[in-house]
Amino acid sequence: MVEVIIQEISKWAIPTLFFLIPSFAFLKGVKVYEAFVEGAQEGFNTAIKIIPFLVGMLVAIGVFRSSGALDAFTKLLRPITDILYIPGEVIPLAIMRPLSGGAALGAAAELIKTHGPDSFIGVLASTMQGSTDTTFYVLTVYFGSVGIVKYRYSAAVGLIADIVGFLASVFICNIVFNN
Repeated sequence: MVEVIIQEISKWAIPTLFFLIPSFAFLKGVKVYEAFVEGAQEGFNTAIKIIPFLVGMLVAIGVFRSSGALDAFTKLLRPITDILYIPGEVIPLAIMRPLSGGAALGAAAELIKTHGPDSFIGVLASTMQGSTDTTFYVLTVYFGSVGIVKYRYSAAVGLIADIVGFLASVFICNIVFNN
């Protein structure tokens, strides 16, 4: 019964918000269409500003993968991952996730296709996708779009959060799915 209620709420949540927010704005005297067009124009301008940052990041990721550095780094970490009960197959995903959401999603999809969605590696890859972030993408795009060039501690804190999310994923999946 609860599941049916949640499914109905899920089905109507977005359409309801799409109706309520503009209606509320209209009642408050906001020119809804004009505000939407202005926001869309600002979004387009922001997209144009971040293109150079995205291109630079994507080229760097391509070089990292094509050069064999990703494979070498994975092999270097193998002794540590074996001790921590981390399957070696998920290491490229853990390395790519802070760099690129698209590359990480591709890696996770390949793991799930190869090992199956109900396998330990498939479940771990899915959990990692939801527990970590694209740190360098966030720094590149969001900081770059507003002109921040001194990240200070942002990169270190973001990577620490990614490592904690990765290790928590491994820990929880090992407990819940009894690897």
